[in-house]
Amino acid sequence: MSKYNQIYSDLLASITTERLERGARLPSETELMGTYQASRGTVRKAIELLQERGFAQKIHGKGAFVLSTHPIEFQLGGIVSFQETYPRLGNDVSTEVVEMCQVPLDGALLEHIHAEPGSPITRIKRVRRIDGKRVILDINHFVSAVIPDLTADIAAHSIYAHIEQTLQLQIAYAQRTIEAVPCSKDDQQHLDLDGQSHVIVVSNQTFLQDGRQFEYTESRHTLDKFYFSDVARR
Repeated sequence: MSKYNQIYSDLLASITTERLERGARLPSETELMGTYQASRGTVRKAIELLQERGFAQKIHGKGAFVLSTHPIEFQLGGIVSFQETYPRLGNDVSTEVVEMCQVPLDGALLEHIHAEPGSPITRIKRVRRIDGKRVILDINHFVSAVIPDLTADIAAHSIYAHIEQTLQLQIAYAQRTIEAVPCSKDDQQHLDLDGQSHVIVVSNQTFLQDGRQFEYTESRHTLDKFYFSDVARR
């Protein structure tokens, strides 16, 4: 793991376990440089990553501070995996891989994935339980040539950790849409809808630093458990 990723991961752990509470000031750049024997540029890169992903805010002349984190909250301002989010949700959370297969890139997927038509795509469906209820269905499509050798074990833990730490690829940005849609057959099968007729679908086309798209995902949320927030900056 690179040094800036280590600093980022350690600070993220302190935030998500609330050792650093809402509004708390993060250690200064100088303090982090001494603790990790790192350059100022490396420390700033870690702080900027926390800010990009909605966990912290830098205030000129004062330092960086922990943003408010709701117990169940989807951050619009960053690319954050469920694995990174769930420490804030409590202890009773789990992931179940309900489907994993290879499909060709064709049909409707061609509208969402920029890759060679017919090329192999790894489709993964995962159900997220919180407090015993099935509240999120993630339907992931990964370009197999870019993200090879995915397994059910990796999918049950953190695919993004595999991408960043094992494959050593840098995730850069996502194009995102959010809409309310009628429940699909998948939603009815895999989610505890409790009579709800619609779900919130967060769709992401996600790209690496080199510009390659590696993922198209639909994250399908029940209406009763989640709200959505953004971090607006001028």
